[in-house]
Amino acid sequence: MSDKPPPLLFALSGSDDLGAGIARHLGLSLSPHEARVFEDGEHKARPLVGVRARDVYVIHSLYSEAEESVNDKLCRLLFFLGALRDGGAERICAVIPYLAYARKDRRTKPHDPLTSRYMAQLIEAMGADLVMVMDVHNIAAFENGFRCPTVHLDTRSLFAQRICDRFGDRPLAVVSPDIGGVKRAQLFQEMLEQMIGHTVGKAILEKRRSQDVVSGSLFAGDVKGATVLVIDDLISSGGTMARAAHACRDHGAQEVYAVAAHGLFVGRAAKVISDPALSGTFVTDSVRPFRLGPKVIDQHLEIVSAAPLLAEAIRRCHTGGSVSDLLGGSS
Repeated sequence: MSDKPPPLLFALSGSDDLGAGIARHLGLSLSPHEARVFEDGEHKARPLVGVRARDVYVIHSLYSEAEESVNDKLCRLLFFLGALRDGGAERICAVIPYLAYARKDRRTKPHDPLTSRYMAQLIEAMGADLVMVMDVHNIAAFENGFRCPTVHLDTRSLFAQRICDRFGDRPLAVVSPDIGGVKRAQLFQEMLEQMIGHTVGKAILEKRRSQDVVSGSLFAGDVKGATVLVIDDLISSGGTMARAAHACRDHGAQEVYAVAAHGLFVGRAAKVISDPALSGTFVTDSVRPFRLGPKVIDQHLEIVSAAPLLAEAIRRCHTGGSVSDLLGGSS
């Protein structure tokens, strides 16, 4: 990888499979660590190898599971970062494919918290020298919230290659389900056009949200007869994607696929992504789809591994290579 010692990689609970994939792409093994949960609910995690004077990468996606809440995982990450700093690690990078609380990046009501900024302060306070994430909700808020260096990776190249392999010979259109996602959809559309060599259509939906009530009926663009790709950063309950899929079908779309980096799949998501209006859903493995049954996953979900992207970003960070040139990411 370079003349300096290879980095140490740790994958905390819930990110074991993704961490193992990243390690394989780097030709490394995950470093061992101990994780204990005590009877009163407290927990600890510690490295089982020396970290002094080493570059250390901690892979930990922050989302809730049945066994651990997102807050449990956050505490585990913070305490582990602190243990690495106390152990004399030279450089510590928190690799957080899905960053919790990133959606609360502005005040929409009086006295609202700016939770995304508080997350940055917590992670920095525990000694992170670099923070790496994928497809956060608001890139500017993420980058401005941290004082330490950050790496933001977008997943459009991962999905674009899969889309070209599957649908490159069909008429395609890229749709943003709301105004805020226009830039994301535009970049994806431009990448697809470059890869397949012909024009890709585009459209946008109007969406207004007030106290969890979604409204707006404007649809601008042409999707008639096209295989449509609705692009977003994440799927939570799936309501936004279902709404977009039905609107695209109403405007003549031949097929509609949802494409998002992170699949949380909470609430009625299993029913929503099984809606006949959606031909399928593409997500990465930043979040395990444990809330969906095997049948739903098998019939309606296609998972694209983010391990190659994250591994290459880690490689470049460790060797001093350019992350800005990596698949549209910014450093």
